[in-house]
Amino acid sequence: MTRYRHLITDANAKWWTLGAMCFALFMIMLDNTVINVALPSIQRDLHASIGALEWAINGYTLSFGVLLVTGGRLGDIFGRRRMFLAGVAIFAITSATAGLAASPEMLIGSRVLQGFGAALMMPATLSIVTNAFSPAERGRAIGTWAGVSALALAIGPLLGGFLVEHVSWRAIFFINLPVAVIAIVATLFAVRESRDRTIARVIDFPGVAVLTTGLTAIVLALIEGNAWGWGSPAIVALLAGGALLLVAFVAVERRVRAPMVEFSFFGERNFLGSTAVAFIISFAMLGTFFFMAIYMQNVLGYDALEAGVRFLPTTLMIVLIAPLAGRLTDRIGPLWPIAAGMSILTVSMFMFAQIDAATTFADLLIPFILMGIGIAMTMSPMSTAAMNAVSNQKAGVASGILTMSRMVGGSVGIAASGAIFQAQLGGFDPAALATGGAGARGDFADALATAMEVSAVVVLLGVIISLATIRGRGSRAPAAPPPEAAERAPA
Repeated sequence: MTRYRHLITDANAKWWTLGAMCFALFMIMLDNTVINVALPSIQRDLHASIGALEWAINGYTLSFGVLLVTGGRLGDIFGRRRMFLAGVAIFAITSATAGLAASPEMLIGSRVLQGFGAALMMPATLSIVTNAFSPAERGRAIGTWAGVSALALAIGPLLGGFLVEHVSWRAIFFINLPVAVIAIVATLFAVRESRDRTIARVIDFPGVAVLTTGLTAIVLALIEGNAWGWGSPAIVALLAGGALLLVAFVAVERRVRAPMVEFSFFGERNFLGSTAVAFIISFAMLGTFFFMAIYMQNVLGYDALEAGVRFLPTTLMIVLIAPLAGRLTDRIGPLWPIAAGMSILTVSMFMFAQIDAATTFADLLIPFILMGIGIAMTMSPMSTAAMNAVSNQKAGVASGILTMSRMVGGSVGIAASGAIFQAQLGGFDPAALATGGAGARGDFADALATAMEVSAVVVLLGVIISLATIRGRGSRAPAAPPPEAAERAPA
């Protein structure tokens, strides 16, 4: 490795760092979507039940979502580069065990541990980028970071469909191994260590336990609410217990030596507004994607790969526009790009709300494009505003909070859309839509339109929140420490 050290200089190290983080981020986001098209093959090969297939997805989502804040804080305490490398190693090992799974239980266990690895990696990618770039350049860097995230989400269904058809469903996990190796090598070469030097290297075990248990209860309730019934004793108990534990978490954090979360973050308007916008944009995006995927396959008659291709207008807009939105944020601040993006997304949601039994994909093309533009105009400025609002020392936990808000927002979006369908249609079988005649498809379209109306109103609320909270130029966090103050990676 020393032979190639001369390629990385003080002038270009930040770009090498961005490249390494984007490569790892691509792997994390790819794994969010690549498994969906493989579920029928997994079911046949492992003789898995529908419940087991659901937990092959939900197990990853659950552990990933609830451990993000913990992963970010561990990076602040022990070193973001160190935690990132540990996360990559865990992710790679569990990808291998998932690919070798001989039973549904082995697959589910591997996916849960994969989520833990991702929770160590994801906050580290954003906090490492934040420390590598000055506040004046972060918009451009985070715009690239957001674009890579969208590209992975777009490629996931396409790559998954190709591998399942031409290789095996196991290949969707084995493909992570070479990506992980490259990410580790690039990180060892390029990334400097950073951590929060204002706190002791002490883990807040009571805070971790209470926060993890509370978030697990709430996220589990959101995942299973439609299946178990929102008024069922189990769901009510999970929601009530989770809420009480989060209140207890606030009390615990006020008494420990090194708290997991610094609540002073939420006194900063840009951080508070960005966290709320992160929740809302994921609410709209994932709720829409979930039911539009069902609509295109079971009503419009596309197969999984064809449906995946038809999401490209949205994701390609994100890939193309997110870096430009980041540069615009560097010039004029985050307020107007966020407000414009949320407004465009609101228009898109209202256009989706016009769907009916006679709608074709041609009718959906413009709202899909507008959706991508709105998300791209919002995501990068939102992340930049949040990370510029806190000190570089606190970047890890701030990134974990922001990402957790997105994850929970997506879960709430899917749950809310599902609740609307349940209320309007009763229990429905997506597979029956293809054979249920025009009446069944019309009822489904009406319920989908209602869900899109609700999403549009929620996003409109996000426009108001952004205008009320985000400052025009944004606050400026202290600049990254000079190279001599940072710990260089060993050759």
